[in-house]
Amino acid sequence: MSWKFLLSITLAASMSGYAQSPKLPAIQQPVFRKDTLSVVVKGAKPDGYALNTKAINDAITAMHQKGGGVVLVPQGLWLTGPVLLKSNVNLHLSVGATLLFTNDFDQYPLVKGNWEGLPQWRNQSPIYAEGAENIAITGKGVIDGNGGAWRMVKKDKLTESQWKKLLASGGVISEDKKTWYPSEKTRKGSQLPPNPGLIVPDKSPVFYDSIKDFLRPNLLVLTNCKKILLEGVTFQNSPAWCLHPIMSEHLTVRNISVKNPWFAQNGDGIDVESCRYVLIENSVFDVGDDALCMKSGRDAAGRLRAMPTQDVIIRGCTVYAAHGGFVIGSEMSGGARNIHVSNCTFMGTDIGLRFKTTRGRGGVVENIFISDIYMKDIPGDAILFDMYYMAKDPLPMAGEKRELPKVEHKPVDETTPTFRNFTIRNVYVNGAERAIFIRGLPEMPVKDILLENMMLQAKKGIDVQEASDIVFSDVRVLAEENDPSVDITQSRNILFDKLNLGKNRMLSIRVNGERSEGIVFRKSDINPPLLKFELGATQKSVTLEQ
Repeated sequence: MSWKFLLSITLAASMSGYAQSPKLPAIQQPVFRKDTLSVVVKGAKPDGYALNTKAINDAITAMHQKGGGVVLVPQGLWLTGPVLLKSNVNLHLSVGATLLFTNDFDQYPLVKGNWEGLPQWRNQSPIYAEGAENIAITGKGVIDGNGGAWRMVKKDKLTESQWKKLLASGGVISEDKKTWYPSEKTRKGSQLPPNPGLIVPDKSPVFYDSIKDFLRPNLLVLTNCKKILLEGVTFQNSPAWCLHPIMSEHLTVRNISVKNPWFAQNGDGIDVESCRYVLIENSVFDVGDDALCMKSGRDAAGRLRAMPTQDVIIRGCTVYAAHGGFVIGSEMSGGARNIHVSNCTFMGTDIGLRFKTTRGRGGVVENIFISDIYMKDIPGDAILFDMYYMAKDPLPMAGEKRELPKVEHKPVDETTPTFRNFTIRNVYVNGAERAIFIRGLPEMPVKDILLENMMLQAKKGIDVQEASDIVFSDVRVLAEENDPSVDITQSRNILFDKLNLGKNRMLSIRVNGERSEGIVFRKSDINPPLLKFELGATQKSVTLEQ
């Protein structure tokens, strides 16, 4: 695909407007009978002491058997163990109602589940459903997963007084005194190779029980469900991921709040995995890991499942603390496509738009449409494409040293991931470490990306590595650092149409690598003497057009 063809696409898209992108999917809504049953009728007590597991589940079962309706949780503090949602039931939390899940781990049996895209044993999720249809959680109440009882905590993420208080609460500490664990079983699980909960025949129930506390549950897991509504409720303090719909269809998430401590390990907001027909709107996320995250399974298991996350609408959401605002990956081996994101705000989020994968994943991510994104005080990259994801926090801790990935060309096969066909426009950033970072693989570049109409105020400018057929149209970059403001490495067919560097037009632009070619600056205020060519790149790789 030549830059001239890409430019024609850019101009056509600009004239037609974002509304002319592929038709938005239609998401079906659940409908419920008006019949209502209070959990109090089944003996539940709102004192925060009595365990209401049986009463709440009995109320849900009774309403399900009657053909459905509303199960009411009135105001109060309702302590409970795991709750099973059933078809045609709306679990409604009144204003002042808090559904508090017990910190008694014995109430959560080990069950076969899915964690980070792989089949694994996990503790039973506090709220769960499988194969249910027409279900909802609504109201103005709070669902609290009591996650502090489950999570390990790194010393570097707390103040000294917070750390001392945590140590005084009990638990055990690592040999290097840098990590706190709620129990010995948690500590043991953390010292094993990754994914010790993986379901394999050579591990006995005794082994899994010996690390049971380490196998933290997600707060809400909905598996193979249809017609789901989450509306109005605050979901908080999850042991691991907060909301995890998987292999489900017709999900609506509206006007919810999701809260986790910023240091909560694996404290994701919502992970939409291998789902279709999804609407997430007008919701607020303030969490410990990725906020709005699209997934579809991991490596061979995800490719075998072959269920992409697709036909998704996300709009009107706000993200505060999170590793990423809107995220795809890294477990995206089943693919992701036809996703529409608009009118979202990221405030202090580590990375704004975060697309991550790595060799071994496979999977195709394509046809992603993003517009009208507003960011402030982003500690990392405003926009990031990275095919060398290292399974680490995006921002290094103080004193942490990270090495650059080894660059080598490998054969393309089913394990090679693909990022292609993204349209991102109308992005406004007031403060970031870096405006845009794109890093593909030598054998599979990030490709066919349109970035249009942006104002990016950041410490660093644009860094493009191993990419092809990328258009920057009407992008303004106000970078504090000027050497270079635009850095291009081993990339081809890169068009900057009306690139604006503001008052800093003297900032340098560097092209690196003998494979860099077809780089065009069109109607851009570029000072030719400040073009730099290194690592085998030559002046022939760049064209300046007026």
